Amino acid sequence: MSKTYSAAERAYREIKERILTGALPGGELVSENEIAGELGTSRTPVREAFLRLETEGWMRLYPKRGALVVPVPSHEADHVAHARYIVETGAVRALSPDDRAALLPRLRASLDRQRVLAAAGELDEFAVVDADFHREYVIAANNPLLTGFYDSLRERQRRMNSAALRRGETRTDRIIEQHTRIANLIEAGNADGFAAALAEHLTAVHGVTLRGQ
Repeated sequence: MSKTYSAAERAYREIKERILTGALPGGELVSENEIAGELGTSRTPVREAFLRLETEGWMRLYPKRGALVVPVPSHEADHVAHARYIVETGAVRALSPDDRAALLPRLRASLDRQRVLAAAGELDEFAVVDADFHREYVIAANNPLLTGFYDSLRERQRRMNSAALRRGETRTDRIIEQHTRIANLIEAGNADGFAAALAEHLTAVHGVTLRGQ
C-alpha cells in the first residue's frame, strides 16, 4: 500500500467517522484546507476522501467552495426504522429456544457495557454499542441475507443514534431501560411483546411513525 493511498484511506475513515458521529453535522460546508490542517496531512488525500464520500452519498462537492455534508433526508429516519422493524421482528420470531439461550449472555454483556458508557458520558461509543445490541439478535437468527441487509443500514443507524443523543432528545438511561425490556421479552420467547416494545423504542428514540403498527 502506497503512502498516498494510506493517507487517503486514513482521511476517508476519519472524515466519515466525523459525519457518522455528528462532529461534522449535515449542512456544514468544509474545505480541503480546513480538514487537511486538522488531520495534519496534505490536500491530496483529503480530496480523494471527499470524492469517495461523494460517491457514497455522504458529501456533495462544490468546486472552489468546498464539500457539503449531506443532511439526513427528511424521511430517512422513517425508512430506516421501518426496515429495521421488519428485519428485527422477523429475526426474533425465527429464534429457537437454543438460539435464545446462546444469545442472552451477549445481550446482557452489551447492557453492562451500555451502562458503563452512559455513566462516563461516552455518547459516540454508546451509539456504536447501541447499534451492536440490536445486531446481536439479527445475527442469532442465522440468516446471512437478513444480516447482510441489516448491516447495510448500520451506518445510517449510527448517524441517527448519534444525532438523537447529541441533541439531548434521547436519554441513555431510557434507552438502556428499553433495551433491558427487549432482552427480557426475547428471553421469554414473547415475539409479539418484543415487536410492540421495539416499535415503542424506535418511536421514542427517533420520533418516527412505523407504518402498520
